[in-house]
Amino acid sequence: MKDSGKGATAPRKKEQPDEPLQAAIRQMLIELGEDHKREGLLETPERLARSLRFLTSGYQMRIEDIVKNALYSVIYDEMVIVKDIEVFSMCEHHLLPFFGKCHVAYLPNKRVIGLSKIPRIVDMFARRFQIQERLTHQIAKTIEESIRPQGVGVVMEARHLCMMMRGVEKQHSQAITSTMLGAFRTQQQTREEFLSLVLGTPRA
Repeated sequence: MKDSGKGATAPRKKEQPDEPLQAAIRQMLIELGEDHKREGLLETPERLARSLRFLTSGYQMRIEDIVKNALYSVIYDEMVIVKDIEVFSMCEHHLLPFFGKCHVAYLPNKRVIGLSKIPRIVDMFARRFQIQERLTHQIAKTIEESIRPQGVGVVMEARHLCMMMRGVEKQHSQAITSTMLGAFRTQQQTREEFLSLVLGTPRA
């Protein structure tokens, strides 16, 4: 039996929440000389939009939500180090990935932070468009402001695809950046101990 259609409206296709972003990606494919309607690229705008949202999810994170109740009062004044934290970020100059390891240390001042929160802080800033120098500083400054330690040290080692795939095309080069705050800046022995522990041993 045929529907009379009285009072009925055709179901509207639910708009994808990232449709403007997907439209921009489709246009980019066209500008690059591709056929965005061919089978292999048909769903690429949706996939890339989801991927970009994840890779830049750090913009939606807040340090208050990460730290929460993970600050603990404790009498401990020796160095705390979390090393070899994997880092994946996107270079803001070419929107190509850079990746490597981050090493974080601090000297407590009557308070410590839950160890798992340090990699989460690294991820919060890494999942944004970045440059390595700023990323290194943001991690150190955030830990300093969160727990007010005697000092903070952060060292990052990373390889940049914008150097490896284009430009100078150097496949084996890596960038090393550091930020030293408080005792790590003013006390040479503290700084050297940290650097020796994270960089001084051969790594596979």
